[in-house]
Amino acid sequence: MRHQKSGRKLGRDSAHRKALYANLCCSLFEHGRIRTTEAKAKEVRPIAEQMITLGKRGDIHAHRQAVAFLRSKPVAHALFAEVAPRFADRPGGYTRIVKLGARQGDAAPMAYLELVDYQPVAPVTIGAGERAAQAPS
Repeated sequence: MRHQKSGRKLGRDSAHRKALYANLCCSLFEHGRIRTTEAKAKEVRPIAEQMITLGKRGDIHAHRQAVAFLRSKPVAHALFAEVAPRFADRPGGYTRIVKLGARQGDAAPMAYLELVDYQPVAPVTIGAGERAAQAPS
């Protein structure tokens, strides 16, 4: 019985699982949104929120804790310099999970894990007149 047992194993041992969570958090802070399975998104969400809270604290100890978990100084620096200041006046709830439906190959439920202020970049459309001007002669 699994009574009072929290967390998912995700078919990995503990070190592999911790590395997975760190990599997913790094990708989230780099790109603002990641596409993953719902189970992974639900597990990474509290960790990502904790990292943003460390970023809001902003002291040297918080920075070292973030680098120790994320294993990437540039991502930790981006977390403290760019991501955390955007949420300075927000008391929590920095991320959201948007469900996408089943994955084609194995029907795994997929989801976006994104920062709440994420703005997707709209693709640039080129009109017919602009295409003719850009075409090589």
